[in-house]
Amino acid sequence: MIRDFGRIVQLGMKSLLLHKLRSSLTTAGILFGVASVIAMLAVGEGASQAALEQFRDMGVTNVLVRSVKPEETQQSSSSMWSVLDYGLTYAEADRIERLLPRATVVRVREVQRGVMRGEAFRVTVVVGTEPSFLLASNMKVAEGRWLTDLDMLNQENVCVLGHKLAKLLFPLDNPIDQTILAGTDDRFRVVGVLQGQGRAAGPSGITYDECVFVPMTSSRRRFGDTIRNLSTNRFELTELHEIKVHLAGSDEVENAAMVLREMLLPMHKVRGDTEITVPLELLQQEEASKRRFNLVLAVIASISLLVGGIGIMNVMLATVTERTREIGIRRALGAKKKHIVQQFLVEAGVLSALGGAVGVALGMIVPKVITEVFEEKTVVLPQHVLLAFCISAAVGVVFGLYPAWRAANMDPVEALRHE
Repeated sequence: MIRDFGRIVQLGMKSLLLHKLRSSLTTAGILFGVASVIAMLAVGEGASQAALEQFRDMGVTNVLVRSVKPEETQQSSSSMWSVLDYGLTYAEADRIERLLPRATVVRVREVQRGVMRGEAFRVTVVVGTEPSFLLASNMKVAEGRWLTDLDMLNQENVCVLGHKLAKLLFPLDNPIDQTILAGTDDRFRVVGVLQGQGRAAGPSGITYDECVFVPMTSSRRRFGDTIRNLSTNRFELTELHEIKVHLAGSDEVENAAMVLREMLLPMHKVRGDTEITVPLELLQQEEASKRRFNLVLAVIASISLLVGGIGIMNVMLATVTERTREIGIRRALGAKKKHIVQQFLVEAGVLSALGGAVGVALGMIVPKVITEVFEEKTVVLPQHVLLAFCISAAVGVVFGLYPAWRAANMDPVEALRHE
């Protein structure tokens, strides 16, 4: 039986090689279908993973409350000496601690300042925060140490640098125990450097990798609660720019979010100067979007492979018509219907499998080109590659069934008379 099947394969390959151009064009339909499937899934997976990583970085057990600068009226913006008062307060952070005793509440202030060391200079964000910020933000120290309770108590002039800022200010030296200048006359001693994060610190768009982190008490004493906005040259009174509420488990997030909304939204609704972000909700929404997106891609992929399958069926039907006399001779010499079916199914399967194999290779190259040219993250998963190849092979067999059945059911006498 194995010998018979081997001979059928040989006959099928010989027939395909007799019409190289037609076979190549038929294979191209499957090839581009498989390649497009893998490339689309890679782009979709890359975008989805990037979004999911962003939400995970925010902390799935966190609830983030952030001050939002309200829209200024013409009257309020007419005087550069007026003070815009908005956002979260220390009293609200204390109240959140009382309402959620099991949560870790982290206060965050952001002050835009020019940071200098020697001739190196960068306008960045000085983040005033607390020791628990590291836990709530899922960040790690690469060198030195993080801020401590003692730093907070003594209002120490110490800081931790984001790794990009550390490389900018100290391209050759070790930054630990070195001094930097923030603003005009505030000097801070570097006690640590963070690992790379790649996350934005706030609406400024500056990433944590470029920020300076100082004790909250030091930030408040040296910069005050009223901050001069360098971009608008106006004064803003904002006690806290963000409150991070870190919870013990994801099962507590929903209740905590509800408590915060009931507490803060009525107080800030008129001015619209706060927003509450629940990363767990965003993560769940993104995962649902990912499933819908994958479904859409599956439909598109099915259409592209369907087109390739129709091309195979068309070619195989033409082949059956061309080889009618050959089929009649084989039947007259004793070939059974199953032999005829096997021969044509092998030819269709070889066409689709070959197209699938080349399509897989092309489909793995295209995402790399997209990443290099457009700087978009793409992820090729092995299961996507295997799925695309198996579907392409199955398409050839499925769309080859009717031509094979038609060939096998020809009347041998009529087939021999065919010119």
